[in-house]
Amino acid sequence: MSATAPTEPSGVLRGTTRAVLFDLDGTFADTAPDLGYALNVLLAARGKSPLPLGRVRQVASSGARGLLGLGFDLAPGDPGYDALATEFLDLYERRLCRDTRLFPGIPELLQVLEERSVPWGIVTNKAERFTFPLMRLLELDRRAACVVCGDSTPYRKPHPQPLLTAAATIGVAPAACIYLGDDERDMIAGRAAGMRVAVAEYGYLGTGNPPQRWAADMRVRHPLELLASLE
Repeated sequence: MSATAPTEPSGVLRGTTRAVLFDLDGTFADTAPDLGYALNVLLAARGKSPLPLGRVRQVASSGARGLLGLGFDLAPGDPGYDALATEFLDLYERRLCRDTRLFPGIPELLQVLEERSVPWGIVTNKAERFTFPLMRLLELDRRAACVVCGDSTPYRKPHPQPLLTAAATIGVAPAACIYLGDDERDMIAGRAAGMRVAVAEYGYLGTGNPPQRWAADMRVRHPLELLASLE
């Protein structure tokens, strides 16, 4: 695939980008198939019909909370939620990367970033228990300049601390970083950290405010469009 952006992104950024940070689920990797598998195992064990992948993708960025809400109409604090969440996460851990794949264009984008000596990293609300093994299975753990998870700091997105920790780890000022995400909390966290933010319009995008209403500096329909921020 060519290393040039296939289409013109919305809101081309001005200024210098010295590092690129990615959300994980729904932005960097399509993890919904394996998350959906764990959810459907739970549903089947309780005599419920499986859910199609399209519905799973809508809430996959919210992890167990979103998926158990979709499948069982349960939320944290509800009776039975904690036990079900434990069962779900154990199932998912045993099948972290059976059908998970990088989104089309991500491998090529990483290659270009590395050729240009632009460090890249992951900032996710996914726990270290799942993120580090998944990055190893994707054979990217040694290439990432940083991996900051939902339990790597005392705070999770939309708090800016995980992104500030990532910037400090790679030694790049937040203002010189761009953060690509597929959820409104990614935009909120990135802006609060003083970074520029880009919406991955090819991602999951959630079920809240439409992405057109998110405060973003750039919107990309394909990962390679992010290269416009480096020009």
